Amino acid sequence: MANLAHRYVEDTEWEFSEFAHYDLGQAVAHLTFQARAMGLFVRQFRAFDQAALADDFAVPTHWEVITMAAVGRVPDHVTPESHRAARDRRTLDELVHAPALETSHRQ
Repeated sequence: MANLAHRYVEDTEWEFSEFAHYDLGQAVAHLTFQARAMGLFVRQFRAFDQAALADDFAVPTHWEVITMAAVGRVPDHVTPESHRAARDRRTLDELVHAPALETSHRQ
């Protein structure tokens, strides 16, 4: 599914809501929780041609295509163990940048 934000007042360049992206994020987050409660999974992504999608589906210009989400079930042959084993995870040190904490620990 495509996730759109209502960005502008129709036929103007006036911002419809300064919270449009935040509101969309909240909506997709709640969709994710509801899907999980129903035994489904959601994968949100941004690697697609936003302009082509908007053109193909005649999205009005005051709406903005932001992300897409795939909703579905994990195939039976994919177990939680095999799914996790296929990924390489970064260490916490590779992900966290906290120079203030590093400085305070040196003192």
